[in-house]
Amino acid sequence: MVAGVSGIAVADSGGMDCAVKKGIKASRKRGGNRRPQESSPDKSSPDQSFPEKSSKMRIRIEAAIRRIPLGKVSTYGAIARVAGLPGAARQVAKVLHRGFGLPWQRVLGAGGEIKLRGDSAMEQRLRLQAEGVRFRGRRVDMKQCEWQCVRVSAAKKR
Repeated sequence: MVAGVSGIAVADSGGMDCAVKKGIKASRKRGGNRRPQESSPDKSSPDQSFPEKSSKMRIRIEAAIRRIPLGKVSTYGAIARVAGLPGAARQVAKVLHRGFGLPWQRVLGAGGEIKLRGDSAMEQRLRLQAEGVRFRGRRVDMKQCEWQCVRVSAAKKR
C-alpha cells in the first residue's frame, strides 16, 4: 500500500519482508556469506591479530611522517620504506587521509608531484611555499627539498 503525503511517498513494507526473506534463503543455498566456524574458541585466528598489525603499521608510518623537517618533503614510497614497509605507499596515503595532526603537506607523489586534486592541491602548494619549499613548474624541486631519510634500526632504538 502506498500513500502520498504532500509529495512524499510512504510505502508499507508488508510485501518487502517476504522478498527480503526469500533473498536471504536463496543466498544461503548458493553458499553466500558463510564463515568457517572454528573448532575451539581458545585458538586465535589470523583475523584477530590483524588489528594489532595494522595499528603497529599505522604508528610506524605516522612516526616516519612526523620526522620530516620543516621545509623538506618526502614521497609516499620513501615514507613506507622508512617505516620498514617497502611497497606500502597506499597505506601511507590511507594513514594521511585518516590521521590528524600530521604534516600531510610534506608528503608528495613520486617525482615531487602533488597527488591531491582541486582545492586540496592548492592548499598543499600554499602550505609548502609558506614553509620555504621551492617549485619547478607544477612539481617540487626534489633535488633541493627532498628529505633524505634514514630508517631507524632496532639497535639505535634501544
